[in-house]
Amino acid sequence: MKISMIVAYGKNWEIGLDNQMLWHISEDFKNFKAITSGHHILMGRKTFESIGKPLPNRTSLVLTRGDFSHEGVHTFNNVQEAFDKARESGEEELFIIGGANIYESLFDYVDKMYLSEVDFEGEADAYLKEIDFSTWDLQEQREYEAIKNEKGDIISPAWNFKVWVKKD
Repeated sequence: MKISMIVAYGKNWEIGLDNQMLWHISEDFKNFKAITSGHHILMGRKTFESIGKPLPNRTSLVLTRGDFSHEGVHTFNNVQEAFDKARESGEEELFIIGGANIYESLFDYVDKMYLSEVDFEGEADAYLKEIDFSTWDLQEQREYEAIKNEKGDIISPAWNFKVWVKKD
């Protein structure tokens, strides 16, 4: 089973503030949905609580240190048990979707990264650990322009989508 991570982050590796995302990019949400649909998604409890419900057409696996349960969600205190659940279900590509502690603690397991690099610099309290790309090959890249309203205000920042695969 391939283990992938999917994350959007700002110029200073920002990923969240007060357990919420820092921007709203509808095209990135559509991309996330297209990539993760039909797969198992693994997240921490706080990330699940920020989403608020299991995402449709995905199997939600939640890592927690304590007792946590929610209808339609599989909870685990041990990452290997979460991986085993996905494997036993025939999963071919498991997606790690956050948050910061989950990305950092599971990074060594990751084979593939789906990264949205957002043109954003601002306040945050959750950060992705800086990635050393020297052990990764860039497989795909797409650039998206900022979306502005009639007044010229940015309503959706510019961003780059990149897919990286771990070098053999």
